[in-house]
Amino acid sequence: MDPALDALIRSAARREGLIGLAGGLPSARQFPKRALAEAFARALSTPASAGSALQYGWPEGQDRLRAQIAAGLAQRGLKIAPADIVITHGAQQALTLAIDCVGRRGDWLVADEVSYPSALQLFRARGLRLDALDSSKLRQARLAYVMPVVSNPTGQSLLAAERRRLLARNALFIIEDDAYAELAFAGPPGRPLWAEAPERTFHIGTFSKVLCPGLRVGWLVMPPRFRQRVRELKEATDLQAGTLSQIVVSDYLTRHDFAERVARLRRYYARRAERLAEALSKHAPFWRWAEPAGGFSIWVETDSEVAETPFLRAALKEGVSFDPGSLFRLTQATSPLGFRLCFSAAAPDTFAEGCRRLARAWRRVARR
Repeated sequence: MDPALDALIRSAARREGLIGLAGGLPSARQFPKRALAEAFARALSTPASAGSALQYGWPEGQDRLRAQIAAGLAQRGLKIAPADIVITHGAQQALTLAIDCVGRRGDWLVADEVSYPSALQLFRARGLRLDALDSSKLRQARLAYVMPVVSNPTGQSLLAAERRRLLARNALFIIEDDAYAELAFAGPPGRPLWAEAPERTFHIGTFSKVLCPGLRVGWLVMPPRFRQRVRELKEATDLQAGTLSQIVVSDYLTRHDFAERVARLRRYYARRAERLAEALSKHAPFWRWAEPAGGFSIWVETDSEVAETPFLRAALKEGVSFDPGSLFRLTQATSPLGFRLCFSAAAPDTFAEGCRRLARAWRRVARR
C-alpha cells in the first residue's frame, strides 16, 4: 500500500467525531455482551471447567463446537462429520491454511475483480498470480477464491453461470469464503459449493460477523483427503485456536437461539443498507453502485480519474471516511476512482451528512 494512503487510513481509524464509512466493522451495538460475559463466567466458575477452558487443546479444536458447526452446516445441505472441521483463529487463518495446503508459488488464482483485501494480500505474499474469474485465465488457473453468497466489498452473490463454470473445472481447487453468508438479506443461505464439489473445495466460515470478531473463532471444512495435512499445518502455525474462546462460543450456541439472532441481524443490517442507498441516491447520483444482497458495505464506482489519496485526504478534512478502491482490486489500480462505503458500524442518522460531505470532497478534488 502507498505509505501516504496507509497513514491516512490509520489516522482516520483513531479520529474522534468522524463519520466512519470505512473499516467494515460489525456494529458493536449488536455484540451479545451480557450473554458472552455469562458464558465466560460459566467457563471459569469451577476448578474443573476452568481447568479445561484455560488449558491446551487439540489442533483441530473442541469436539462439541465442531459438532455444533457441522449441525448448522447440515441445515444448508452440507453433510459433513465434525472430523472434517478445523477450528481457526477467524476466517483469515482458515484461508491461510487452505492456500498453504494446495497453493504453489506461480499458480494462477482467479477471483472477483474486486475482492477481500486481506485475501489478496495473502495471495500476493504466497507468490500467486491473480486474474479475474471471467478472464481467459480460468482455463489454466489452479485455484479460485470466491465469496458465493455475499461478497466483500460489493455485497453481491455469485451468478449462477459463474457457479456452473467453477464447478465444471474439475482441476480447480475452490476456496469458498462464507464469512458473510449468514447476513444475506433474503434469508438463510443455500447449499455451499463444498456440497457440489467436496473433493476440491475448502469451505470457510466465522463467528466474527454474527457474534463478535474479538473472540477470533472461525473454521475450515476441507476435502477429506486433506484432513491430516490441514491439522499438521494448523499445529505448526499456532498449536490451536484459543480454548477459552471456543468454549464460550459453544456455550452461547447451546443456550441461545442462534438462528433467531442471525435473522435479527439480517433485518438490522438490511435497514442500514437501505438508509445508505437512499443517501447515495440523493447526494451522489453521479456515482454508480448496486444495492447489496447482504453484508456490511456498498461498492461505489465512478468514471473519474480523481486520485484516491487526495480524495481521501479531502474527505477526512470534511469529517468522513471511506475505504480506497485500490485495496480491493486484483490489479491494485487507483483509477478510475472506486471505493467502499460501510453501513454496518456508523449511525444511520449520519449517512445523509456523510454522503453530502463525500460528494463535496469529490467535487473539490475534481475541480483541482
